[in-house]
Amino acid sequence: MSDQAILVTGAAGFIGFHAARQLLAEGRDVVGLDSLNDYYDPALKRSRLDLLRADRRFSFVHANLADRPAMNALFEKHRFATVVHLAAQAGVRYSIDHPHAYADANLEGFLNVLEGCRHNQCRHLVYASSSSVYGANAKLPFSVEDRADHPISLYAATKKANELMAHSYSHLYRLPTTGLRFFTIYGPWGRPDMAIFLFARAIMQGEPIKLFNHGKMRRDFTYIDDVTRVMLRLIDRVPETASGAAPARVYNVGNHKPEELMQVVALLEQELGREAIREMLPMQPGDVPATYADVADLMRDVGFRPDTPIADGIRNFVAWYRLHYN
Repeated sequence: MSDQAILVTGAAGFIGFHAARQLLAEGRDVVGLDSLNDYYDPALKRSRLDLLRADRRFSFVHANLADRPAMNALFEKHRFATVVHLAAQAGVRYSIDHPHAYADANLEGFLNVLEGCRHNQCRHLVYASSSSVYGANAKLPFSVEDRADHPISLYAATKKANELMAHSYSHLYRLPTTGLRFFTIYGPWGRPDMAIFLFARAIMQGEPIKLFNHGKMRRDFTYIDDVTRVMLRLIDRVPETASGAAPARVYNVGNHKPEELMQVVALLEQELGREAIREMLPMQPGDVPATYADVADLMRDVGFRPDTPIADGIRNFVAWYRLHYN
């Protein structure tokens, strides 16, 4: 590993894997950290990890974010100039029944990352937030200028807490931080608990797909390759300071085009060549009827916004799904 190795936490996860792979493709050294927990099938995480390990510039660390001694040792060893923090306990519905998992990974774990950056001269921390921070906001599209102080799930509350914690470290210790509010990321190597993956698997197995709010949901589906392109542009764009302001920024990362869930199901049926069995259900606790990202500041600052059409993204996902699951 060179002195300029980038730390990617959650490297065996969906977004972390793609981020690490793109960094490696650009010739950068990457240290990937992951706990390989069983929130979803660890075999999928290990398959992603096998692809990363094929590159000699990649080094893997099996550790838990909440393990303070392990995190301290990792940062002291490498003194990362850049950290891309993507590890977290994900899932809105899971947080209702497993709250402590979110406190451990998303609060204590994030604090350990902040402390590692603070004490080891990190030049830039880029971290994952979520569109869920907008909670019950009714104004669309969601703008980073909107208030986001009424989360409706514990997961959302921990992500908003991450933004506040990052801002305090930026203010107190001049640690440059950039938070990314992700909007429904999907694509090849995706998470099995996300809608498109769940729907594809159910359709292929002839099982019902659960459509909450009776299918009247809209999501700003954002293709994974667009996400990694945005991240790579932002990694080297260290937030500037002016008049003593904290060197902290937050961006929406979304497709700026919400899609109706029923249209997504129709596209999956078309690509898979099978009809879905629809099970209409009421709204679930913690869910919102629509998400929609205002990405004007992203376009202004990095000259790019996610824009992959949903039909193209689903086609790519299904091609991967068929190949990976034979």
